[in-house]
Amino acid sequence: MLDLLIQNGLIFDGLGSAPVRGDIGIQDGRIVAIAPSLSISAREVVDASGLWVMPGFIDIHTHYDLELEIAPGLSESVRHGVTSVVIGNCSLSIAIGEPQMLADIFQRVETLSHRLIEKWLQQSFSWQTPAEYLQHLQQLPLGPNVAPLFGHSALRASVMGLERSLTVQPSKFELKIMQQITADALDAGFVGVSIDMFPWHRMSGAWRGCTIPSQHAKFKEYAMLAKLCRRSDRAFQVTPNLQKLASFVDILRMGLGIGQKPLRLTVLSALDAVHDRKLWRIFSPILNFWNRILGGNVRFQTLTEPFTIYSDGPVTPLFEEFSTGAQLNGCESRQERERLWKSEVFRHQFRQEWLNKRRKSFHRQLDLIEVVRCPETSWQGLSFAEIAHQKHQEPVDLFIQALQHYDTDLRWVATGANDRLKPRLAMMQHPYIFPGFTDAGAHVRNLGYYDGALSLLKQAVATKFLLPEAAISRVTGEPARWFRLDTGVMKVGAKADIVLLDPNALNQPISPQVEILDPVLDGEPRMVKRGSDEIVQAVYINGVRVVSKGKVSDRLGRERLGSVLSPC
Repeated sequence: MLDLLIQNGLIFDGLGSAPVRGDIGIQDGRIVAIAPSLSISAREVVDASGLWVMPGFIDIHTHYDLELEIAPGLSESVRHGVTSVVIGNCSLSIAIGEPQMLADIFQRVETLSHRLIEKWLQQSFSWQTPAEYLQHLQQLPLGPNVAPLFGHSALRASVMGLERSLTVQPSKFELKIMQQITADALDAGFVGVSIDMFPWHRMSGAWRGCTIPSQHAKFKEYAMLAKLCRRSDRAFQVTPNLQKLASFVDILRMGLGIGQKPLRLTVLSALDAVHDRKLWRIFSPILNFWNRILGGNVRFQTLTEPFTIYSDGPVTPLFEEFSTGAQLNGCESRQERERLWKSEVFRHQFRQEWLNKRRKSFHRQLDLIEVVRCPETSWQGLSFAEIAHQKHQEPVDLFIQALQHYDTDLRWVATGANDRLKPRLAMMQHPYIFPGFTDAGAHVRNLGYYDGALSLLKQAVATKFLLPEAAISRVTGEPARWFRLDTGVMKVGAKADIVLLDPNALNQPISPQVEILDPVLDGEPRMVKRGSDEIVQAVYINGVRVVSKGKVSDRLGRERLGSVLSPC
């Protein structure tokens, strides 16, 4: 007798093949039969007439490393059909190192809640090696499957000590130790290594404001890690320095495939930036040349919807790219920020940096930045430029006054990229660009793109820029093959990680981000997505239904359903 029989659904295999109508038999968490009709008794029978049946989605860029320790069900992603997540991105992981040091590396980069950090630090921390960390993960009551990258910042700080990792280059002996630890980690089952060159990523704690350890490495250190990934055919994830051309030259050198085995390289990120409307056009020729002429195996990542970020007054990741903004983010209290604002020199410098048109990744156009919430309620829904016009002020001067006077009582929103449909569709369709990069689990007050796969499917249905089977493959079988993960496909023998969707409900716009008070964060606010309850009829992990028409099962996060994925 089967545990579960799903009947009459339109089955998508995750490989891009045309869908077929049929039945799926599940026993002991595995798919044991797929056929036009199955006449086998089952403990549970689900009629999927009118529904699409497909593999669970894979989120290739998350920062759930700490949240897994607190709430391993990861319900915010699972409720949108995600059944596998890649963690350890951007050089950040907790696979090695002392807990407080790791917290200081994570907290400001990912703008994580102090309560979440404290909650995590209070828990036991028993592993000493990356292999022991994988064993620890396997014992957690995982909701989705977890594919961990090995983070370079954690490695560097652990081997060199935090201070030296931020101030000097490693000795030959330390470099050798890093090499051995990384090789052992890859042998133990990590899916790859992540490094970071992005200057927005800064420390909290004693070294607050300093960029994180991975950014202090030289090419030789990065190349050593890339060589290990090339040798073992593992993924090498890079977050480049958008303001430094040399960083792209280094990445190109590491990703060359001529005369050698290609490096499985994935790079953040391909976006249609508001501040540079031509930038998105260079991604396709670069990737085509890199992969087809230079023998690379490179995948960029893009967001499947407009890149809209919410900010609390002067506390925002958007300020990390200029020095006065970074100083404000580094303050631990409103009083500290008030002391900075009292300085005429500081205010003048902030103004100059904000207006500087060079070396910026965020547009800073105050006519495109809107007030969401403010004690001055008449401002809500207006841009800062509109408010300044009413008050006969320069927009930047009003913006500074608002930040100074209202601090985090002022909440504002801006879209920095991917707001235009045509470029967004072109990037999502490109064979060398993954529709990923959700940052799920990070910046919980600033963004929430947990439904990235559903946003892709909605746009595919609305515009027909991809056939449904091709769109589904882009977020299931395709990333699974590239990361070498045993998931993302519907076949006999596969783990029963399955999503049932109502295709009629896909005819709706991309869901807006909304704010909730999240019990995982002890009631602190979090940006999330809702509106997929009609779309996602059911989510199964290991053959267990964990989501049913928007309702998340109590079993999620209490039973071990997901597993730790290693390259296959």
